Amino acid sequence: MPRIAPIRLAVAATAIALTATACTGSSTSGATDDASKPSTITFWHPWSAPTEVKAIEANVAAFEKAHPNINVKVVGNVDADKVNQALRAGGSNAPDVVASPETSNVGKFCSSGVFADLDPFLEKSKIDTAKTFPKPMLDYTQFEGTRCALPLLGDAYGLYYNKTMFEEAGIESPPKTLSEFKAAAVKLTKSKGDSYSQLGFMPNFHGYEVTVPHLAAQWSPEYFTADGKSNVAKDPAFKELLTWQQDMVKSLGGFQKLEKYRSTFGDEWSAQNPLHTGQIAMNIDGEWRGGMMKDAGVDFEVGVAPFPVPDDQADTYGKGFLTGTIIGLASTSSKQNAAWELVKYMTTNTDAVVSFANAINNVPSTFEALKSPKLENDATMQAFVKIAENPNSNTAPAAVNGSAYQETLQNFAYDYESGKEKGLDAGLAKVAKQIDTDIAKAK
Repeated sequence: MPRIAPIRLAVAATAIALTATACTGSSTSGATDDASKPSTITFWHPWSAPTEVKAIEANVAAFEKAHPNINVKVVGNVDADKVNQALRAGGSNAPDVVASPETSNVGKFCSSGVFADLDPFLEKSKIDTAKTFPKPMLDYTQFEGTRCALPLLGDAYGLYYNKTMFEEAGIESPPKTLSEFKAAAVKLTKSKGDSYSQLGFMPNFHGYEVTVPHLAAQWSPEYFTADGKSNVAKDPAFKELLTWQQDMVKSLGGFQKLEKYRSTFGDEWSAQNPLHTGQIAMNIDGEWRGGMMKDAGVDFEVGVAPFPVPDDQADTYGKGFLTGTIIGLASTSSKQNAAWELVKYMTTNTDAVVSFANAINNVPSTFEALKSPKLENDATMQAFVKIAENPNSNTAPAAVNGSAYQETLQNFAYDYESGKEKGLDAGLAKVAKQIDTDIAKAK
């Protein structure tokens, strides 16, 4: 999502630290308010940029026109701490509807009960979720069989590349497999002393958007076993990812040389992003980057494609990592039926989803919206639409302690790439044990 930076793993664990003991709400099946009667509901959302605020308010205005008896009080730029406090406390000052950019918190929302179970509402409205939303988006809006949220726009990750650099290097098309990607990255790299005048790809894990979850999606990993235990030491996807990443680091100059070059990068969310300035030729990023590059006025043609896949999974090319914004009902709300009308409108009304996606450069979150002729389908957005529609695209699953398991894995990846951790098998086994311990403590 543009301007709201994807939540960094190191920060996300502290956001909305909800536990089962914090629950003060009740089941949605007991909602008794009459949605046809006049009422006022409160909707909290995280957006703050003028274009985003304008877009969300336009959607709310359209909802109020279609539901003249329901007035929506909109509160924007609400941070995680405020949401946390309000959902735990309940009462008249708490929101009825909450949108959050942090899919990692779904496990907390669902298990603690602060977000209401939406299944009764979906059933009442005869909404078939499997026919309405892409599977990865359904995966990250439920936890252990409880659907307490719905997707409200999505983010898809793919490969951005500098077409001018590709042409100069004689590379005719974007790489589809990781071996092709490595060859292209090496060919696009130009060393300059102990640094670079141009780098094909920044493989270090502190490189912008180069994270374990974003890259691991290309291996279609299983983070947990059927009984809820960490699978990172047993699923070969994680070992293969880290082995591939280490090979890329060595092939492009080594960790220290790359880190020195990375220190010259501008801020990820500014016009000085290294992809914008031509310091790197390729990177993994989300659909919002296309709009940011256009706004930055880059002086080269931008190419977009799915991120390459492992050579032995070449037939799955086209997939990618999906995440996005979620929306749910506060279990403490006394106006859940009226609040559900807003949630239903914003997540399933095709015109509402498309207009919001167009306004903030995000991927629509329903099949109908993805196919809508009203969607502003420039070449960049079309590429990400196809990634979102790809049946092999996937996401990182929810956990009761949010993104903590992702952070544990990511922190190990930092230590492994820098040489602090030496053994990959033993390290992944230690990571799995720590993840299981942390989850057990959170229950």
